[in-house]
Amino acid sequence: MDFLGIPVFDDDFYKMIFRFILNLFFTSVIIRFFYFRYSKHKDYLFTYYMISIIVFFLCFTLKKYELDLGMALGLFAIFGIIRYRTNSIEINEMTYLFVVIGVSVINSLANSKMSYAEIIGGNIIIIASIGLLEIFRLVRHEESKSIVYENIQNVKPENYDELKADLEERTGLVINRVEVGNVDFMRDLADVTIYYDRPAS
Repeated sequence: MDFLGIPVFDDDFYKMIFRFILNLFFTSVIIRFFYFRYSKHKDYLFTYYMISIIVFFLCFTLKKYELDLGMALGLFAIFGIIRYRTNSIEINEMTYLFVVIGVSVINSLANSKMSYAEIIGGNIIIIASIGLLEIFRLVRHEESKSIVYENIQNVKPENYDELKADLEERTGLVINRVEVGNVDFMRDLADVTIYYDRPAS
């Protein structure tokens, strides 16, 4: 039955719901079990879920138009370069954003040539890879903190060790590296950013 030239219902509805539940399950494992467990950041939970949902339904809808591979890859590239201008996104958060987008695209654009076993297997491999990297700490989980520093003499390149030692003593953190930003010689102040390993949960 049609309404204004558009079908009211077709069998793809069941496929859409099943794949949405499948996608929601796997993205939830990635977001809640891995990302939130190891980062403890709630800031991006809403963003990750909403991007996953929107990308899934957008790709599933556009799939009805039988996009060719070039168009599909172009669409994926557009979402892959999303930047939020209000806040800088650290590399760990950006990686999870890329993973969430990728998983949603895979689950929505897979066609009849790809079995559900392959779709589920691909999701499991992605999750297993994340788990191995997170659990065994093959990648460093760094956090950063911006500090206004008043000992202007220590910002000189030759005094880097003294700067790092002073900041470690003041903050109580084991610092991996220090970056010096703007220096105000009129007020003897400098903006420095310290990078340190995220404490294990």
